[in-house]
Amino acid sequence: MYDSIKQKGKRKRLVEKLVSKGIRDKRVLEAILNIPRHFFMDKDFHDYAYDDKAFPISNNQTISQPYTVAFQTQSLDINPGDKVLEIGTGSGYQTSILIYMKSRVYTLERIFDLHRMAKTTLSKLKMHPEKIKWSDGYLGLSENAPFDKILVTAGCPNIPTELLNQLSINGKMIIPVGLDDQEMCLVKKLGNNDYSKKNLGKFNFVPMLKDKI
Repeated sequence: MYDSIKQKGKRKRLVEKLVSKGIRDKRVLEAILNIPRHFFMDKDFHDYAYDDKAFPISNNQTISQPYTVAFQTQSLDINPGDKVLEIGTGSGYQTSILIYMKSRVYTLERIFDLHRMAKTTLSKLKMHPEKIKWSDGYLGLSENAPFDKILVTAGCPNIPTELLNQLSINGKMIIPVGLDDQEMCLVKKLGNNDYSKKNLGKFNFVPMLKDKI
């Protein structure tokens, strides 16, 4: 896996663009500066890896736009040692950002090919989640709950109760809610069955699938 000076320069320009779009968390920006996004993409797209755009990966899924990755991560206020559940490993790029920021990452992917490829890529980069599992994201990971933060990378028609139950008190979840264009929602668990919710704007994600694996 090769990371050239040219690609590093493109990452620097991408970070500058993200700053101009309102990303202020220095830890997020440092992660994006240092994580080689092209490693998580088909080589046909390597020349465009640092454009602020989503691109297709396998199984009709996408690697999210860098701004979206940065926005979701910044909104959760990730701290070192945070126990984070990621729903939708996808390519593994968002996973790598969370690991770089020294959180303890548990990540789920329901599409086996993506799960396998992400696991391989992360291993090559010597990035090791606490757990990377082929599983239904709607169910979360009850055996490892509660989580300080939950990050969902696919659009849901509503907020899954099972995921709310797996948040710790004062924990936060960011999730795109809706069928076509989604509203990005930041949920904070204030107490048992007590939550606050803040809408953060419109985004577009692939749908979160619920049928059996």
